[in-house]
Amino acid sequence: MIDKLALRAQLRAERDAFAIEASEAILAPAHFLEMLNPGLIVATYVALGSEADPTQLAAAAAEAGCTLALPFVIDRATPIRFLAWQMGAPLVDGPFGLRQPAADSPEVPPDLILTPLVGFDARLNRLGQGAAHYDRAFARYPEAMRIGVAWAMQEVPAIPADIWDVPLHAVITEKGMTWHQEA
Repeated sequence: MIDKLALRAQLRAERDAFAIEASEAILAPAHFLEMLNPGLIVATYVALGSEADPTQLAAAAAEAGCTLALPFVIDRATPIRFLAWQMGAPLVDGPFGLRQPAADSPEVPPDLILTPLVGFDARLNRLGQGAAHYDRAFARYPEAMRIGVAWAMQEVPAIPADIWDVPLHAVITEKGMTWHQEA
């Protein structure tokens, strides 16, 4: 079995090297746009370092009348909360270099969660940063659509999945959108 810690380090290094040369943006594919409705709550994130940037996806959601939310992180152990946010609104510094809404912003339950990825596979298993923030968010909001945002080069043959890991519904890369296929 593949060691998640070693795979995470390898994929971060490869993503960092790729992002230095990357010139393509992650654009909103037609299937994503079709999912957006006024009032839908879309949780997005502010990209860190070499993470694929979901800004165009968030802008499309806002344009469609969706409410945006960003994760609010206290520490590694505390589950993330999704706080309402409008594009361009001020953000505060959070732990781990994150930019997030102020703690007094209203908490909202997401209908769709855009999540950053370290890696993913064809079955849409995901490898995140390792703190299990999004795993816990997926468990808290089981009805929310789970969409990873990544560079296409982050796809690997297999991501080791633990019993608590929940696959994504889709992944959006600079090359388009891939949906989960039931086996």
